[in-house]
Amino acid sequence: MTPPSPVSSGLRPIGKLAAATGVKIPTIRFYEEIGLLPAPPRTASDRRMYDDDAERRLSFIRHARQLGFDLDSIRSLLDLSDHPDRPCAEANIIAERHLAEVKQKIAQLKALQRELSRMTAECAGGRVSACKVIEALHDHSASV
Repeated sequence: MTPPSPVSSGLRPIGKLAAATGVKIPTIRFYEEIGLLPAPPRTASDRRMYDDDAERRLSFIRHARQLGFDLDSIRSLLDLSDHPDRPCAEANIIAERHLAEVKQKIAQLKALQRELSRMTAECAGGRVSACKVIEALHDHSASV
């Protein structure tokens, strides 16, 4: 009797993991390099083989990245996830800190929107010599 192939035993190669999670192969390798994703077992021919836990962890990382968490925050959140009996206050602190950063970026984008709206509204459509957009870009005192 032949042993089950790695794929039939729940393990899958990196390409199938990439397809299942929507994460590109070089990114998966990068996450392994920096320790966010543990190095997987390899076949006799040195192919990486991933299990369901690796897929769940990679999906967690992908979702956290989509929400804009930086890699250090994701590392901390994964550490918390790996220790489910710990209190979640630290996870909340990380999320609150990120929320504050998002609010700050939104405020900066709103200021940028106001400035661009002002610049374009003042444009008379004449010559560049009288262009308010060009003039505003030369005026660094009006920076956002």
